[in-house]
Amino acid sequence: METIEKGALYLVATPIGNLADMTFRAVHILQQADVIAAEDTRKSSVLLSHYQIHTPLRSYHSYNLKRETPRLIELLKQGQTVALISDAGTPGISDPGYHLVQACIQENIRIIPIPGPSAIITALVASGLPSHRFVFEGFLPRKKGRKTRLDQLAREERTVVLYESPHRILKTVKELHERMGDRSCVMARELTKKFEEFFRGTLAELEKYLESKPIKGEIVLLIQGFNKRD
Repeated sequence: METIEKGALYLVATPIGNLADMTFRAVHILQQADVIAAEDTRKSSVLLSHYQIHTPLRSYHSYNLKRETPRLIELLKQGQTVALISDAGTPGISDPGYHLVQACIQENIRIIPIPGPSAIITALVASGLPSHRFVFEGFLPRKKGRKTRLDQLAREERTVVLYESPHRILKTVKELHERMGDRSCVMARELTKKFEEFFRGTLAELEKYLESKPIKGEIVLLIQGFNKRD
């Protein structure tokens, strides 16, 4: 195994559901780091316990990043190795890891990505929608700028990939249907877990499906891009 670099920030991808998706390299880095910065320490503790990783854990999320970012930077400057992990998947995507990466770049601190699971790519490759060109939009704005963003996405020619929560998915699908028309779409839910589900159909069909049953779990929603010939 590689020798871990002191004073470096490691961005470590972790499983999006199935704990067996953890890589050997990720386990090694987390075991050897001086500290692990995690978005949710309770969720991360389950993963670390499973792989017998005893590295000190500290919280780093959107509510404390202004306080914790300079503290982590100081640790790195002192020569400590920091491993950053998110709740699940690759850190820095729709989570506060982006801010720590920016701060490290400004301070000339080495950043080393440890690749692994990603809900975006996992959903895309199994969706059946065009994957050679796509755009990731993360979570849509809840209020301010939401209509504008939806109108922009209605004209997007690439496959659109979104994150959504189970209690907002029906509202989002209805709005997408209103602005985009009845396009092909895929809802990927509970990826890599026991109740993994891929719903493939149109926005109208997905809307009807969601009205018929409550669903749980984090969701990746993919919508076929705009076709100028239509």
